[in-house]
This record gives sequence, C-alpha cells and structure tokens, in this order.
Amino acid sequence: MIIKPLNPQISLEQWRALVAVVDAGGYARAAAALHKSQSAVTYAVQKIEQQLDVKLFELHGRKSQLTAAGQVLYRRAQALLEEAGALEQAAHALAAGWESELALAVEIIFPTWLLLKCLAQFGLERPEIRIELYETVLGGTDEALLQGRVALAVGSLVPPGFVGDALMAVRLVAAAHPEHALHRIGRELTARDLRRYRQLVIRDSGTARSRNSPWLGAEQRWTFSHKATSIHAALSGLGFAWFAEDTIRRELEQGLLKPLPLREGAEHWAQLYLIYADRDRAGPGALRLAQIIQQEVKAACPGS
Repeated sequence: MIIKPLNPQISLEQWRALVAVVDAGGYARAAAALHKSQSAVTYAVQKIEQQLDVKLFELHGRKSQLTAAGQVLYRRAQALLEEAGALEQAAHALAAGWESELALAVEIIFPTWLLLKCLAQFGLERPEIRIELYETVLGGTDEALLQGRVALAVGSLVPPGFVGDALMAVRLVAAAHPEHALHRIGRELTARDLRRYRQLVIRDSGTARSRNSPWLGAEQRWTFSHKATSIHAALSGLGFAWFAEDTIRRELEQGLLKPLPLREGAEHWAQLYLIYADRDRAGPGALRLAQIIQQEVKAACPGS
C-alpha cells in the first residue's frame, strides 16, 4: 500500500502569524513584529481555523487565550518554523560549500573537557553539520588520516606526507592507587621496580599496532580499549599506568590515585599536533573547527 503525502493546506506564513500572535500577546503587536497590517495577521489566523475547522482562541473574561487544541497547534507550529529555518540554513550552508558532515580523529590524551568545549562552540555556529568523532590511540590517528576517513586530526605524531601545527604539550604521569605495593616500597622507584608489577595499557587503536605507549617494560600487563576502564582498574588497585595528567586530575586531587615516586622518568611529555588530511582541499567546516580548536587551546593553555 502506497501512502501519498498530504498537501498542506496551511502555509508557513499562516503558522508564523499564529506563533507571533501568541508570543507577542495580541494581534497588534504581532503585526508590528511581522511588519504586516493587523488585518492581514487576523485573516491568516482565522483562515487556519476555517481550513482546519478548529477553534484556536477563546475569551476568558476580556482576555483571549489559546484553547486546548490551539496550544497543541501552537507548539507544533513553533517546531515547524524552527525546522523550516534550520532547513534553509542548511541549504545556504551547502550552497556556500559547507560540509554536511565532518569527521575528525582526536587522540585520547587530548583533554576531553576541552574537546567538548570546542565541539560545543562549533555546534552553536553550525548546528546543521554532523560531527563524527574518532577517539583514537597512537597509530589509530595515523590510520584515520592515511585512509582518508577524517578531514582533521589531533595526534601525537604527524604521519609521513602530512604537515601538522604544534598544538599543545600533554604531561603524562605514572600513578597508582595510594595503597598499591609500589607506594609501600618506601623509596624512590626504579625501572626495575616497575617491571615486577602489572602495568595498565590502552590498546593502540590502529590495526597495525605500530606504536607503543610510554614505557612498556613491565612483565605483567593488562591492555584495555578505553581509558575509563584503565582508570577504574587503577582505582581498584589492579596496577599502575601512565596517564595524561588532565585525565586523572580529579582522582589525584581527591587522593584516589597517587603519582609514583620514580627516581628518573617520573613524567613524560607528549606533543600534540593539529593535522589536516589535505589543507588545500579542506572545507570551510574543517577550517573553522581547526580555528576553534587552536583558539580554545591557546585560551586554556597560554604557554602552548
């Protein structure tokens, strides 16, 4: 059975008139807001009532109020006008060459709160553009660029054939639960000490597994796919790990995790880069998002 679409009897202008009357609190103010005559606005609303055989307003004393049916149609009209506006905005954006969808890869050591702030700003400016985010680890960022799956990436290494702008440095610290055996040794720790205990690692998201996490010298190792699982394992005292300091800042402040007192190599620094898949062919959406990321990083990390 084929259902034919209905031909709407009511125009957007008529629905706009109804919404304006309710929002403005009367026909005269609605007419002023719409830059139309009051009679034109009144006619538009009356035409809705006639065409749909529904009463939109009723008198309560000397004040006109929406009927129950009028309230439903008013809310639906608001949604319809918003959708129509969004549709026009999307059409204008596409006509101007803006992408309909934008994919980017971001290495998981990039601060999540900062990433979401960047995406929120971009979403306010370009709500019609869909975002596909790949949260990558090490070689996974390279592969996303090399395979052409993303237009933009934030990674700790610039793959051959690509050019990246230095974005920010991320401090990595070795940490474990305060009651972990490594903290009970009671002296500065060496690499030999670490080798005797379980290290928690995040799996390289690249299929080639071509890159390693900092210091993989432990005999015992548990490998996870998500940083949240690794953090929970450390909080449970199941091992130590190198974490991006920002990722565990709250746990460190609350004393739930504690940096290991290493004699040397107590910290590692990873330099993150902003990398275009193809700078010359990047669309306006990719260019704008890259600009937002650079601005927000600069504001949050003035020294970067």
